[in-house]
Amino acid sequence: MPSKSSARLAALTVAAVCSVASTIVLTSPAHADGVRIHDIQGTTRVSPYAGQKVADVPGIVTGVRTYGSSKGFWFQDATPDDNPATSEGVFVFTSSTPKVAVGDSVTVSGTISEYVPGGAATGNQSLTEITKPTVTVVSSGNAVPAAVVINDRSVPSRYTQAGDTAASNSINALALQPKKYALDYYESLEGMNVEVSNARVVTATDPYAELWVTVKPHENATPRGGTIYGSYDQQNGGRLQIQSLGATADFPVVNVGDKLTGTTAGPLDFNQYGGYTLVANEIGTVKSGGLKRETTKKQSKGQLAVATYNVENLDPSDGSFAAHAAAIVNNLQTPDIVSLEEIQDNNGATDDGTVDASVTVNKLIDAIVAAGGPKYDWRSINPVNDQDGGEPGGNIRQVFLFNPERVSFTDRAGGDSTTAVGVTKVHGKAQLTVSPGRIDPANAAWTASRKPLAGEFVFKGKTVFVIANHLISKGGDQPLTAQYQPVTRSSETQRHAQATAVNAFVNEILAAQKNADVITLGDMNDFEFSDTAKILEGEGELYSAIKSLPKNERYTYDYQGNQQVLDQILISPSIRKDCFEYDSVHINSEFNDQISDHDPQVLRFQP
Repeated sequence: MPSKSSARLAALTVAAVCSVASTIVLTSPAHADGVRIHDIQGTTRVSPYAGQKVADVPGIVTGVRTYGSSKGFWFQDATPDDNPATSEGVFVFTSSTPKVAVGDSVTVSGTISEYVPGGAATGNQSLTEITKPTVTVVSSGNAVPAAVVINDRSVPSRYTQAGDTAASNSINALALQPKKYALDYYESLEGMNVEVSNARVVTATDPYAELWVTVKPHENATPRGGTIYGSYDQQNGGRLQIQSLGATADFPVVNVGDKLTGTTAGPLDFNQYGGYTLVANEIGTVKSGGLKRETTKKQSKGQLAVATYNVENLDPSDGSFAAHAAAIVNNLQTPDIVSLEEIQDNNGATDDGTVDASVTVNKLIDAIVAAGGPKYDWRSINPVNDQDGGEPGGNIRQVFLFNPERVSFTDRAGGDSTTAVGVTKVHGKAQLTVSPGRIDPANAAWTASRKPLAGEFVFKGKTVFVIANHLISKGGDQPLTAQYQPVTRSSETQRHAQATAVNAFVNEILAAQKNADVITLGDMNDFEFSDTAKILEGEGELYSAIKSLPKNERYTYDYQGNQQVLDQILISPSIRKDCFEYDSVHINSEFNDQISDHDPQVLRFQP
C-alpha cells in the first residue's frame, strides 16, 4: 500500500494544502450576493458557485484549525434548508491562524474554490472551501448547531453510485442521493458538525494521531473487532476516520476492537489520506477490547513450518530487532523456513551504492538466538543498486532464513542479481539451475520492483521449492473515496505481469515433476480475490492457502478501516491434497505499537 512514512505530511496536517492541491476552475459570474452555505454546497460535489466571489455568507463557527498547512475554520448555517442533499457547513481557508472562536456568529466573504487534496492525479474528490476570506464577527458565545448523528441507520448500505461514463466515470456532477449511497451521504454533510457514539475502532491509532471507527458494528465484522474487505463490492461504508482539533498528545491510543464510548463530535472534513474524516473537538472515552497478540501452534516433528513476514524496511539502525526476534520465536514458534520481505542493506536508506545486507540479517539472527530461538542460516541475492524499488537507497530484498537443525538448503552456484534461475529434470525430479536464484530478472515486469527469489530446500529427505516474492505495491491506485467510480487500480498492470512470470516459473517446475512441493509466498500486495491471485493460481498450479480460513479471518493488513489480504502463501497440488495447516498470525496490523504494518503467515505441512 502507499507508504505513509515516506509520503505523509506532518502529523494532523490535512489535505487541503494549496501547494499540493488542484483547483477546479469554472467559468462563472464574477460575484454573487445573498447566498447561504447550502447554496454554496449545492446538490452535487462541485459547488455551483465555484470560481465566484460571495459576500456576507452567515453562519456559526463550529471548529477552528490552528495547526498545520491548512489553517482555517468551519462554520455552519443555523437556519438550514429542507434539502438533505445540501450541506449546511463549509471550511474557510485562512492560511494563517484564524481570529475566530467556536460559537462566533460570523459573516464571510471570499472566493469559492474546489480543492483536490493531493492533486488531480490522485483521483480524489474535491473539497469545497471559501478562500481569501474577509471575516466579520457579529457576536460570540452562540450555541453551535446540533451535530448530525452518524450511525448504522443513517449511513446507507450501498457505497456509491457509478460515475458518469461521459465524464471518465466521475461522480462529481451527479446529483447526491444521501439516502441511497454512503459516499453521497457523507458528502451531504461535508463541513457540518457531526457525531458518532460508542464507535468501535477498526484501525488502531497511527503515528499521525489518526484512527478509524465503524458506525456499522455488524458490517463484515471480524472475530477480533475489525471489518473485513472481502471483495471490490464490500467497501464498508461504516468506516470513518477520526482526527483531532486538539493537541496530538491528547489523542486516544487504541487498538482494533477498542471503543470510543460516549460522543465523538466535530466537523466532517475530506482529506488525502482517507477521505471523509471527523475532525473531533470532542472525543469519547476509550474502552479497551482487550485484544491480545496471537501465537500460532508449534509444528510437529514431522511437519515443515514455512512463514512469510514483511519486516518493513528493516535496517541495522532500527530499534525493532529484539521485537521481531521475539515474534519469530514466540508468536511464530520458530518456523523452519522464514521468507523475509523488506530487508534493507547495511546502511539503510543511505544511498551510497551499498547493496550488501549481511549486517542487517545477522543482527536479526543474533537477536533470535538471544530470544531463545535457533541459530538460523540464510540465503539471499543482493539486488543491483537502486533497481528494486522501495525506499531510495534501502535496496530492499527478500531473504530466506532457515533452521539448519531441521532443514537444509541446496546450494547451486551461479545465482546473482541478473542471472535467471531455470529448471532442469534430473533422474525424474525437478532441480533449479542455480539456488538461490532470481526469476527472470530482465523481464520488464520487474522494473523498479523486487525480483522473486527461488530456493531449493530439503526436509527429511524431501525437496521443497520455495519462491519468495514482494510484488509491486498498490501505490498510485485511486482511493475508495475517489471521484471516479468504480476506481482505477493502475498498479495492477505491472503486478499482473509479475504474477504471470511467477506462475510460468511454477509451471516449469511442475512440468519437470508433477508432484513437486512448491510454495510461492510473500507480500503479494494484492487480495486473495484479486486477478493477481487468480493469475498466480493459474489453472490449479497454485492455491492461496489463506482461502482455507473462514472469510471473516482472511486478513494480514489493516488499511483505512478495512482489514485485508496482502500477504499470501500459495501451495502446489501435492501440498494441497494432503493435510496442511495455515495461520495468519495477528501480531501487528491491529495494534498501535506495531513493529511492522503486516501480519506474518505460517504454513505447516508434511512433505
